[in-house]
Amino acid sequence: MLVNAATHNVTWEKLPDDFVLDNEPVDNINQPLLAAALTESLELAGRLPADALTITNYGICANLNNRFVVKAPDWGYVPSIRVSREEVKRSYTPRLQGDIPVIVMEFLSDTEGGEYSSKPTYPPGKWFYYEQILQVPNYAIFEPEGGVLEVYRRDNLGNYELQTPDANNRHWIAEMNLFLGVWQGSRENRIGYWLRWWNDNGELLLWGLELAAKERQRAERLAAQLKALGVEPEV
Repeated sequence: MLVNAATHNVTWEKLPDDFVLDNEPVDNINQPLLAAALTESLELAGRLPADALTITNYGICANLNNRFVVKAPDWGYVPSIRVSREEVKRSYTPRLQGDIPVIVMEFLSDTEGGEYSSKPTYPPGKWFYYEQILQVPNYAIFEPEGGVLEVYRRDNLGNYELQTPDANNRHWIAEMNLFLGVWQGSRENRIGYWLRWWNDNGELLLWGLELAAKERQRAERLAAQLKALGVEPEV
């Protein structure tokens, strides 16, 4: 049975400046690409407010029984921070510096990273830390090679429960008013599976290159219509 965070003393304190953070490289070359793609489409769609924070392999900390814990999800989204970005340059402390992340994600790789670890003793496993200490409402685990996405949501008892996707194989992230799902295609010389956002109307949030291509196609259609009317479009 999972040990509840109520049995622990959790406080929200700024990480000391002399605290040594883990500077190991990311597990997989695909992880930064997947994370950047998630953020870019949010920004271009106007879904990234000025006080929001996206997290990419960046430490989220808490003090657990008088010992600092830092976990760095592969991607996460904080709706609002209450301090300057300079103050969260090294790490981020929820409640003290802003909101709890509404979603964190881990991208599976060949290296076992403990994404499913519910170990409650110090240092706690990722699952336990996100679920019971930070109490992040949504936890996504993505396996890029096979395109398998698992989305867990905290239930009324405070435990993560695996969610069933909708008919389009997407998951509704209520706090962001967006669907999260898997898309297959090419970006930045990587062909494979990606995580993408869709709005509540089922419209895909586009990347920059896709928006440019859409605008180019619109201009070409307009030019063709003008020519059909005998009007030579201006170059």
